[in-house]
Amino acid sequence: MKFTLSWLKDHLDTEASLDTIVETLTNIGLEVEAVEDPAKDLRDFIIAAVIEAEPHPNADRLRVCKVDIGTGQLVQVVCGAPNARAGMKTVFSPPGTYIPGKKITLGKGVIRGVESDGMLCSGAELGLSDDHDGILDLPADAPVGAPYAVYAGLDDPMIDINLLPNRPDAMGVAGIARDLAAAGLGIVKTRDIAPIAGAFAAPVEARIELPEGSEALCPVFALHLVRGVRNGPSPDWLQKRLKAIGLRPINALVDITNYLAFDRARPLHVFDADKIKGAVTVRLARSGETLTALDGKTYSLTETMVVVADEDGVESLAGVMGGAATGCDETTTNVLIESALWDPVNIARTGRALGINSDARYRFERGIDPAFTMPGLDLATALVQEFCGGEPSEVVVAGAVPQPETRIEFPWSEVNRLTGVDLDPSVMAGILENLGFQLMNLPGNSNLVLVRAPSSRPDIEGKADIVEEIIRIAGLAKVASQPLPREGAPLVSPVLTLAQRRTRVAKRALAANGLVEAVTWSFIDKKEAALFGGATAATLLANPISAELSAMRPSLLPGLLAAAKRNAARGFKDVALFEVGQIFQGDGEADQKTAAAGLRQGYVQDKHWSGPAKPADAYHAKADVLDLLNTLGVSLGGLQIVPGDGSKGGKDTTRSDVWHPGRSANLQFGPKNVIGTFGELNPRLLGALDMEGPVAGFEIRLDALPLPKAKPTKARPKLDLSDFMPLRRDFAFLVDRSVAAADLIKAVQGAERALLAGVDVFDVYEGKGVPEGKKSVGIAITLQPRDKTLTEAEIETIATKIVAEAGKKTGAVLRG
Repeated sequence: MKFTLSWLKDHLDTEASLDTIVETLTNIGLEVEAVEDPAKDLRDFIIAAVIEAEPHPNADRLRVCKVDIGTGQLVQVVCGAPNARAGMKTVFSPPGTYIPGKKITLGKGVIRGVESDGMLCSGAELGLSDDHDGILDLPADAPVGAPYAVYAGLDDPMIDINLLPNRPDAMGVAGIARDLAAAGLGIVKTRDIAPIAGAFAAPVEARIELPEGSEALCPVFALHLVRGVRNGPSPDWLQKRLKAIGLRPINALVDITNYLAFDRARPLHVFDADKIKGAVTVRLARSGETLTALDGKTYSLTETMVVVADEDGVESLAGVMGGAATGCDETTTNVLIESALWDPVNIARTGRALGINSDARYRFERGIDPAFTMPGLDLATALVQEFCGGEPSEVVVAGAVPQPETRIEFPWSEVNRLTGVDLDPSVMAGILENLGFQLMNLPGNSNLVLVRAPSSRPDIEGKADIVEEIIRIAGLAKVASQPLPREGAPLVSPVLTLAQRRTRVAKRALAANGLVEAVTWSFIDKKEAALFGGATAATLLANPISAELSAMRPSLLPGLLAAAKRNAARGFKDVALFEVGQIFQGDGEADQKTAAAGLRQGYVQDKHWSGPAKPADAYHAKADVLDLLNTLGVSLGGLQIVPGDGSKGGKDTTRSDVWHPGRSANLQFGPKNVIGTFGELNPRLLGALDMEGPVAGFEIRLDALPLPKAKPTKARPKLDLSDFMPLRRDFAFLVDRSVAAADLIKAVQGAERALLAGVDVFDVYEGKGVPEGKKSVGIAITLQPRDKTLTEAEIETIATKIVAEAGKKTGAVLRG
């Protein structure tokens, strides 16, 4: 959104400097992106009179000029311009001046033996035009010694603000002035608009013919006919304003509509009334219809696009761009001025589908003040009469102007609750009233007020929006900095909480294991969310940025699978990815969890002469997750690995249709604390996602891991290595098929904790020689003596304890 300082002062009576205005705009949420001030670059250029212009003694094409610059003394300048002559007024730059057209700083010089104390400048040297054939030739009444920028009207800075989508009121200079006045920078002086009395009944009919139920596409459509106009160039002041913001003046009728779009945020359109045939109708485009627009391009229309048509066909794309056939030019004598309301969503879809980015679309798709529909039409008609003459008709209206009523019961204490800023209610009331809000005190409660939002603010929907309005005007600097809550989590360093440290360590550990970090959307497709147990009413987005991102993710795996799929589509089928981030199981604070997930697709080891390629499987995922837990400092002594069919372990257990029922397991510390799952992904899930397997992975919740036990600070122990050789013994146990190997390992570990240094499974066998319903599990133990070499009897005693404990806890017996 661009405007000039003088334009702003048409609506704001202020003595504030440009720097103050720019700073205030940014402070109240209208961030200034750029300020173009030509007067700064031209501040040293002054108007001068050439008193003498004599030929240079040593050069045929040069002249030695005596110049009056208003100081009482003449200055000598050597000039090569062919139009330099005595008696003319021009622009002079003294030594030390930066010349923008040449990007040099001027100094004193001697040209062909004659001293020159400055320069007489052309438009090109000032950076104002491409004309460098001669110096500027100013009118005879130009004041000698005056700054040229002020004389030429170049002292009007242009301000460019970054307009957020929720601020349609600031799409016009009048709305920006209202904000600045509310911030204390002056008084609004926007003039009231007098209704235009029609001199005759309009000979044209306006219709809205939209399907039943789609009336919101065009609630109101109004026309004013002005006959007998003389369409020519618009006034100089209007042309300068349009040029200053980058618009090309066309003619008075078109310039008026462009001007009001920026001045009052009211897009309008003008038709040459003599080119309209029959009634003017708002309807949906028909199959096969086209429109040659004002930009000279021909667009093919679809049946979802709203158009303005007459008997000959489509004459305008509603709210987007007019048609060339009915455009106004210098021959126009009768003009139809259109003021309407269009549906923002339909305008955005139409513009996006056709690739049209017009000022009208920019405004309509953000929302136009419905209450200004008729005043905007009256103002445009008044300007047409002022610039072009003519006689207006009575207004022709189809539909009715909607009357939005946004009323919010607002407690003044809400400002302090949300921002921590304590403001007096009278101050807050003054801010809202200056912004156009209407207030009504509710009886019996001094803290509660009924707030009615102005029709120009469709973004005001709740109490938080009102708080935002108050605090941005009062000043965000008043909001005191507060440390983020630690939620009772212990600090593991002077800066990081346990959760923060776990997140950081998890990322480093997984990257060190050869996985590549991925950062995926927190929003996923509703169908994909449903596959992972999500897409509940609490996790669906009310206003998604796209249909494919309509639900909060219940797991990190959908994003990782999508990333793996994209890699596979581009020829990288063997991937290892991980992500640490938030997952969402509801809309409550406790439903947002921190998780870590990883997956491997394809081969973990490529083909090699030393052995076959190894595809990713559940054991790779198990190694990844156990290594992660170990790096996080989680004691694995109490960790249980339970076959994960999704039917055990409480509500946090991953759904059985996500994981392979026979090649996955849950990780838990007791039946009520399931921390995650690892294994291969269910082939049916991969089929639904159109992916090839196998894919193995894991997902754990970092906030479900046991808290570390507080230990007194002590010196780090020295490395303690035994002087005695370790010894290894193997056991082959027969157990029921349902017994997990992890349970057998745990039983063996509990038999001899002092000397037992390691327990590993080296074989699992079912088949010939093993009874039906049983399996043989080979366990290798490592004993590490500390004080002496173990005797055979001592080793036998330990072995007996191991066999007894395994039998007691799992029913295992030694295989004969």
